[in-house]
Amino acid sequence: MLRRGLVAGPDFEGFQRRYFTPAEVAEHNKPEDLWVSYLDSVYDLTPLAQEYKGNLLLKPIMEVAGQDISHWFDPKTRDIRKHIDPLTGCLRYRIPRGRFVHVPPQLPRSDWANDFGKPWWKGSNYEVGRLSAKTRNIRIINTLTSQEHTLEGTSVSSTLSVLEIMEEGKYTEKEERIFILKLCSVYPKLIFQVR
Repeated sequence: MLRRGLVAGPDFEGFQRRYFTPAEVAEHNKPEDLWVSYLDSVYDLTPLAQEYKGNLLLKPIMEVAGQDISHWFDPKTRDIRKHIDPLTGCLRYRIPRGRFVHVPPQLPRSDWANDFGKPWWKGSNYEVGRLSAKTRNIRIINTLTSQEHTLEGTSVSSTLSVLEIMEEGKYTEKEERIFILKLCSVYPKLIFQVR
C-alpha cells in the first residue's frame, strides 16, 4: 500500500543496457565471455565461441576478444572488406589475421560446410548494444554523509550506475528523491531515456 505523498520510482526489471564504453567491452576478452565491437556496435560472440570451441577458425576472433575490429569491415556494406587477389584476379575477403568462422575458403573445397545460414557479422543475433563514442565522468557527492562516488560511462549507463548505487542502500529514501529531482533538472532527456 502506497503512503500518501510517495511516488513509485522507475521500474528497471526488464531494462537492458544499450551503450557500452570501450573499457567495458575490453573486460569481455575470454573464450567463455567474448565480446567485440565493430562499426559502432557491440557483439557478444560467446555463443559462437561455444559452438566452434576447439576449431582453428575461431583463433582470429579469440585474438581480438574485447577489442574493436571495425577495420575488418566496410562501413558502407557492413560486410568484410574485399580486395582483388593479384594472382587470380578474383574478388576475395581481406582477412588480415587469417580466415575465421563463416568466411569461405579462398579456393573451392568440398569439406567446407556452408549450411550455417547468415554469417555472424551480417545478422543481429549477437548484438548487445552500441559502442559509446564519448564517455564522461560523473562525480556524486552526498553532502550529508560526505560519501563520494565517481562513475565513468555514457550518459545513460552512468545514470543507471547511480541508480544501482542507490539500490544498494547507501542512501536514504529522502536523499535518493532529492538526487533524482536534481538529476532531472540537469539532465531531463537523460532521465526520460532511462524510463
